[in-house]
Amino acid sequence: MASALQAAYDARLAAGDLRPDPAQAAGLAALIRLEGDLAAAPSVGRLKGLFRKPYSQRGVYLWGPVGRGKSMLMDLFFEVVVFDKKRRTHFHVFMGEIHRMIGEWRAGDPAARRARFGQHKGDDPIPPVADLVAAEARLLCFDEFQVTDIADAMILGRLFEALFARGVTLVATSNRQPDQLYKDGINRQLFLPFIDLLKARLDIVSVAGGHDYRLDRLRAAGTWFSPADPDNQRQFDALWRALLGAEDESGATLEVLGRKIHLPHASGGLVRASFASLCSVALGPNDYVALAEHFHTVFLEDAPRLTANRREEARRLVILIDALYEAHARLIVLAEGQPAQLYPSGDGAFEFERTASRLEEMRSADWLAED
Repeated sequence: MASALQAAYDARLAAGDLRPDPAQAAGLAALIRLEGDLAAAPSVGRLKGLFRKPYSQRGVYLWGPVGRGKSMLMDLFFEVVVFDKKRRTHFHVFMGEIHRMIGEWRAGDPAARRARFGQHKGDDPIPPVADLVAAEARLLCFDEFQVTDIADAMILGRLFEALFARGVTLVATSNRQPDQLYKDGINRQLFLPFIDLLKARLDIVSVAGGHDYRLDRLRAAGTWFSPADPDNQRQFDALWRALLGAEDESGATLEVLGRKIHLPHASGGLVRASFASLCSVALGPNDYVALAEHFHTVFLEDAPRLTANRREEARRLVILIDALYEAHARLIVLAEGQPAQLYPSGDGAFEFERTASRLEEMRSADWLAED
């Protein structure tokens, strides 16, 4: 049987939308294999499959640095694969839904549970939640698979054992190989069985070519836009849309020391936020570290020239840049001036010179080229 995925990939090559990249070959091959397995599997809706236990196909886990085409491959697969119940989403969005469903099960009376889940008995929320997820999608495609939250880490093993048992097949992209997930996390030893489960149920494929396609766009457009005039605003917006691609701004919520920080303009590892929303409010080092750990690319909008009476905002900007610098995040800025012009005088202006130097380094070609 001819592969629709291979045909779609070849068509994009012929049209010049993609360039030949041998590093993507292994990922493409794994997805073509899964495409064939799904096509050959009996459908639950067919008579011959009605009395069979749902069966999960061996999935695919594509990992490698940012910008190597992992999401593009998965999106192309998702677009062409013929499957009745499929869903493509960012992993953090999915886990947010899981935690809300767990909360609904625990807080619901029998009537509320029946209305939401179609069942009401038991204290363990994982089986009814897995039933609901599997009823809605038996092919799950996750972009930006990462685990930084202990609440996620503690339920993933049982959740995905339940999903696999219900015939759910998984495809995921990640910047980390499975053994690096939840690295240095609290009680990580309790998370290790989930890593073993991933390696047992999915093909783990590296997509780590030397060419970073996102970097091409950043190099072409630049990463520092000033002054904040209409022309630079248009260029800033265009670069955001280019990196976002076909994704929606699903938003993200970071939980830090019991507080929640909502970032409405986010998608996977990309976030766009105004200077006011990050530096004119009471955020601190832990918040900025969480932001830097969660997002690999940060669009910072409307950074002003700061005066001495705004020294607290300048101090927060210093801490934010330090966190992004240590995490080696990519930073795109729309500002009223160049880095050295943002806080030229006032308390802490001398210390801000180091921040200006870091901002200059973070816009350099060498910085952008490093993973």
